Amino acid sequence: PAGHTTADVDQDLLSFLATWAHAGQCSVSQAAAELQQYCMQNACKDALLVGVPAGSNPFREPRSCALL
Repeated sequence: PAGHTTADVDQDLLSFLATWAHAGQCSVSQAAAELQQYCMQNACKDALLVGVPAGSNPFREPRSCALL
């Protein structure tokens, strides 16, 4: 921004990073438990666990053309 020196920008960035670093800190065990809970709640939507219906699989083998 106009009128801001490199030092001003650096100070703003440092302030932002310090605030961000301290926001929402939790223990590793709490984060692991929350991640495990999220995974269990969303397992039914995970294509790697439940598979993908053949009609909606974008990676299926291409079909041959009936006209050829």
